[in-house]
Amino acid sequence: MSGSSNSPRASGHASSCMDHPPVIYVHSISEAGRLLPSASRWNSVEVDFHVVPKSNSPYDSLPSQYSKSIDCELVITDKQYFKRFLYVSLAIVFVIIAFVLLVQFLPHRHNHHENSKNLTLALHQALTFFDAQKSGHYPSNSPVKFRGNSGLQDGESVPGGLVGGFYDSGNNIKFSFPTAYTVTLLSWTVIEYHEKFADIGELDHVKDIIRWGSDYLLEIFVPPNSSLNSITLYSQVGTGNGTQVDNDISCWQRPEDMSYKRPVSVCDVTASDLAGEIMAALSAASIVFQEDTAYSGKLIHSAKILFDVATKNDTDHRQGTYTAVDNCGGEARMFYNSSGYKDELVWGGTWLFFATGNVSYLRYATNHFGAAEEEEAISEKGVFYWNNKLTATAVLLTRLLYFQDMGYSYKDGAGSSSDETNLLVCSYLSQETFDRTPGGLILLSPNNDKPIQFAATASFLSKLYSDYLELIRSSGLNCSGDDLSLEMLRNFAMSQVNYILGDNPMKMSYMVGFGNQYPTQVHHRAASIRQDNQHYTCQEGERWLYSNDGNPYILYGAVVAGPDQNDYFLDKRDKPQFTEPSLAGNAGFVAALIALHDPPLNSPDTNGFNLGIDQNGIFEKIHKPPPAP
Repeated sequence: MSGSSNSPRASGHASSCMDHPPVIYVHSISEAGRLLPSASRWNSVEVDFHVVPKSNSPYDSLPSQYSKSIDCELVITDKQYFKRFLYVSLAIVFVIIAFVLLVQFLPHRHNHHENSKNLTLALHQALTFFDAQKSGHYPSNSPVKFRGNSGLQDGESVPGGLVGGFYDSGNNIKFSFPTAYTVTLLSWTVIEYHEKFADIGELDHVKDIIRWGSDYLLEIFVPPNSSLNSITLYSQVGTGNGTQVDNDISCWQRPEDMSYKRPVSVCDVTASDLAGEIMAALSAASIVFQEDTAYSGKLIHSAKILFDVATKNDTDHRQGTYTAVDNCGGEARMFYNSSGYKDELVWGGTWLFFATGNVSYLRYATNHFGAAEEEEAISEKGVFYWNNKLTATAVLLTRLLYFQDMGYSYKDGAGSSSDETNLLVCSYLSQETFDRTPGGLILLSPNNDKPIQFAATASFLSKLYSDYLELIRSSGLNCSGDDLSLEMLRNFAMSQVNYILGDNPMKMSYMVGFGNQYPTQVHHRAASIRQDNQHYTCQEGERWLYSNDGNPYILYGAVVAGPDQNDYFLDKRDKPQFTEPSLAGNAGFVAALIALHDPPLNSPDTNGFNLGIDQNGIFEKIHKPPPAP
């Protein structure tokens, strides 16, 4: 061990340091007080610049505790330069401190926590599923090459026909109710997050899907000739009726090969829920396409007519659900049975208000929100899907309350919806309100064998609401006395998406084509039968249904029904409760994915946040009403 060495005094403006011969370097002191060998030279060197006078203390003669000690004496020959040096140094220190404080107290741009999943790829694939579901004259530029023209005789008995739209799931039926829900939900995601869609190159893609659906919704609605009681709605094309031997359920056949009869289900004005969902879809889509004034105006015009007819409640007009009438929804009852209609009318009125700015639609929605709550089944509370729009309506009205002053007369209704929204997201975070599978998938509708569709929309609403709260500079929410952070909301939302994409006990991605392991025997007619220029009859198609081989075509982006309540999943084509996808399920997952996707870089909004959400676009047609006289 070496002690300090005294260096000769420097002259002029320099300093002089004399080094010692090589020694063993040390980096710490043991409990016994001994210096321990050092692994590095640079953590053991002591440099002493004698800027201040040395004391005459006897301790000055004590050797340094470090093995390599260098004493350097600095001689200041020009005090003016030294003062300047001190002033500049202090100024630099103050600038650094000010910068740190500025960064600390400025509004933070939200940085999503890192996620191992490629959400851009997942979004692209989830949207591609809708391309695989298109019916009618199939676009030649579609990314799905195993599909072609189909259903060109659909609605041949109807003036103008009913060609187009989407096949609902793995069968070849076209259901109007979930199609309208899908158009509404996809439109909502574009209205909120169009910056994100554009940033990843998917905006035109998703708008094409929405337009394909809204074009079809215009077809299935026949407005009245003169009175407000003669509208016609077509609720279904195709059948699963057992009285017809070959149909869309009993026959395992590609849609391109269909030759059996495809009857049409017809509804009138009493199908209030169907009318409400269609008016919501047309209204939301009109905002998406507002730059195309002619098309947007056409959508709004039809939505207004539907509202006027569906909300007219007098002796000549009976309101009800479409599945309560055999000719209208009897065929859909086993697939998409509607439990009520008031939530759809409130949902439709809310979207029509956003599309037009006409406060009479908002007045209807807020005045009838309570009645819709009373109609809501206990088992439906907290669930957003094709049969229940009340939770989503509450979120929309809360959005209005937070970001648009509509005056005192509307605050009551919007205020109650805000309470509902808080209760909703609190219930998602609670471990007591809803059960979860052992692997963490929330079970919002335990009696339903398709849990993923409900988890996806819960993820979407949670992330969307956390964005709303961040925009109003709220740090979180209070749930029964417990303060929960926005990060907890986002973590819940991401956990559900991650589960669906493979973070589950089966290590199975429930979106086809994503990850290393995903379902290969998807319950889907078009993807399971090889396109080899052969026409397979219904009987011949059964060998494809019961084959143990994987599908010849990967149905990219299809979100299957999912596992059971114990996280168990069976990849079998003839087990649709596990392997069948649907329009509604995929729409919810697209919504969750885009909400959780990272925002575009360097694009903060006017509040300095970088959330990728359009705070004011939905309000373009809305103006604060004049004060009451």
